[in-house]
Amino acid sequence: MEGLEQIKARIKAAVPGAKIDIVPNPSPANQPSLVIDNEHARDVARFLCDDPALRLDYCSNVTGIDWLDRSVKKTVKVKKVVDGEEKEVVETTEEKLPGYLEAVYHLYSMAHKHGPVIIRMRTADRAENACLPSLTPVWRSAEFQEREIFDLYGVRFDGHPDLRRILMWDEFEDHPMRKDYREPNDYEYEPTPHDDVLEKAKGHYTSRPAEEELKPS
Repeated sequence: MEGLEQIKARIKAAVPGAKIDIVPNPSPANQPSLVIDNEHARDVARFLCDDPALRLDYCSNVTGIDWLDRSVKKTVKVKKVVDGEEKEVVETTEEKLPGYLEAVYHLYSMAHKHGPVIIRMRTADRAENACLPSLTPVWRSAEFQEREIFDLYGVRFDGHPDLRRILMWDEFEDHPMRKDYREPNDYEYEPTPHDDVLEKAKGHYTSRPAEEELKPS
């Protein structure tokens, strides 16, 4: 199978205007990936699936990632005048990066028996209505997994055929896989509260001692 640089070049030739970046992976897995822009994402996905040399016809896994706002320190070399002499000194700068949500797709070719090729899409921010284009029209196996990302991370997939919660109930608020999610401090529904759950539940029983209130009848 071709390397990511070659795949990136062929995507840009086949899908005019597409923006593609390679994300390195320094971990032992050593699986770099392609970030594709949302505007051309479905055209890029169709190319990866239909291209005779690639035939990435199977999406095995789709997962979500939540990236919070963060600061990144960088060191740069600058020229400054020190004691009347121009010298090159090292300075540290701090860059603030806004958070975003990400969907990551692992693609394989059942026809050619190669892969994975990993592609990513990123939302503009972490707002309530953060959107990405659905790739289910290209890979049907992404349907339930995009629903899971919608449910747990709050990403709305435009063009998904049946976008609704899949793990949490309809009335559930918020998205429990977001890094800033805080579980509600209300465990009255817990049939057998214990340990830290019991401690939190005590705060909801004021008329009688919590142990007596929570004792099975």
